[in-house]
Amino acid sequence: MTRTGTTPGAEYPPPKLLIDGSWVSGEADDENYPDVVDPATGGRIGRAPGASDRQVEAAITAAQRTFGEWSRQPARERAEVLLGAADSLERTIEADARTMTLEHGKTLAESRAEMTSIIELFRWYAEQAERPTARMEPGSVSGGDVAVERVAIGPVAILTPWNFPASLAARKLAAAFAVGCTAVVKPPPETPASFLAVARALAEAGMPDGVLNVVNGDPVRLSRELVEHPSIRTVSFTGSTPVGREIARLAAGALTRVTLELGGHAPVIVTEDVDVAAAAQVLATTKYRNSGQVCISPTRFLVQRSVYEEFVDHFARLSTELPVGPGLDTGSRMGPLAVERRRTGLLDIVERSVAAGATLRTGGSAQSGPGWFVEPTVLTGAPTEAAVMNEEPFGPVAVINPYDTDENAIAEANRLPVGLAAYVFTRSEDRARRLVSAVEAGTIGVNTGTIVHRDTPLSGIKDSGYGSDGGLEGMHEFQHVKAVSRVSQK
Repeated sequence: MTRTGTTPGAEYPPPKLLIDGSWVSGEADDENYPDVVDPATGGRIGRAPGASDRQVEAAITAAQRTFGEWSRQPARERAEVLLGAADSLERTIEADARTMTLEHGKTLAESRAEMTSIIELFRWYAEQAERPTARMEPGSVSGGDVAVERVAIGPVAILTPWNFPASLAARKLAAAFAVGCTAVVKPPPETPASFLAVARALAEAGMPDGVLNVVNGDPVRLSRELVEHPSIRTVSFTGSTPVGREIARLAAGALTRVTLELGGHAPVIVTEDVDVAAAAQVLATTKYRNSGQVCISPTRFLVQRSVYEEFVDHFARLSTELPVGPGLDTGSRMGPLAVERRRTGLLDIVERSVAAGATLRTGGSAQSGPGWFVEPTVLTGAPTEAAVMNEEPFGPVAVINPYDTDENAIAEANRLPVGLAAYVFTRSEDRARRLVSAVEAGTIGVNTGTIVHRDTPLSGIKDSGYGSDGGLEGMHEFQHVKAVSRVSQK
């Protein structure tokens, strides 16, 4: 690993709340949420605005009040708002990317890519807004038929974490807006300003007051208030499995629908027939994207024994050569971890894994100096009971173990109770089909690290949640089904 320079100066915009069309300061004085900190320096740059109970209620009331008119608008008019917001974000992408990098730590290139993905999402969902939402069936009554319609469900709550501070919420919001829902969004308090750029662009594009509301503050209190409120008809949450269980429990008590995109621990199966250097290059790039703070990040690498050492050598070399430094430094290819507690937890996992018998091939330490930097880390030969084999590191740590038969690899891939993402690298199409069929995951990449697209769903199974983000399936999460049976009168 090579460490680049220091963070250039930058101005951080004070975060606000958006309630019923007004940008306002928070009224709550909560102590249960952190300061906003530049991860490259550890220095405080701001604080998320804390919404009071009154402000949360006002936000939900606004979403409820505007739902009827917004959902009845012609789909083309809702699409025009999404298109206008995409144009606005395109004009401000450099400033918005700098804000994201300052509060999150990811490189400017990664921040630009995140904002670009939102622009593309908004334009794609604008096209989908006018898709037919009904089908006709003959039914069972002579002379009648049945219209099966998908209808906007109502006001929705969107709760997202800090690893992709703008795009996770925007992906959900674009789908919700396309079908006619209104929304209350709670961005992460650690990175509150990034999503506000999206809200600003929607307001500039003519989004009616109250259709989108943004609140922030104590995550536990706000999540409970949003999930249990009778006016919120569905909740879309991205985050850890333990928090997802609590969200699901609260939603069940309120009989509120919920979509959960939760944690993972993605396995990678690399067979002996691959181009080893090329596979290592793709997978190292995918592993260290966003400093490994990605729920679909490849983590447990299972490499067939005959090419194992060659793969490890390539992967470890790429890890060591990766330029790490402040995200605003143009030479950086990996920034710091976004929050200090993540660095502490990550280093603890590495230490416990080495104590359990894993070999540290490269990295494994925090960097000296300011900021929350951790070296890109490669562990090999980790026993099944090692921490890294069972706990999602959510950071720049890869564990690489050999396997002998595909059955061995499949057993290890499916051993954990999570099933969000997985990867298969092989030249054999038949082998790829067999492995994909056997691996328990909702989203799988074959010879690619790119598995999230604007037009396809991201879906987990087992403890990785249920429901879908993205694609047409993401739109369906914000709709309910209405079946209308008709018989003509003579």
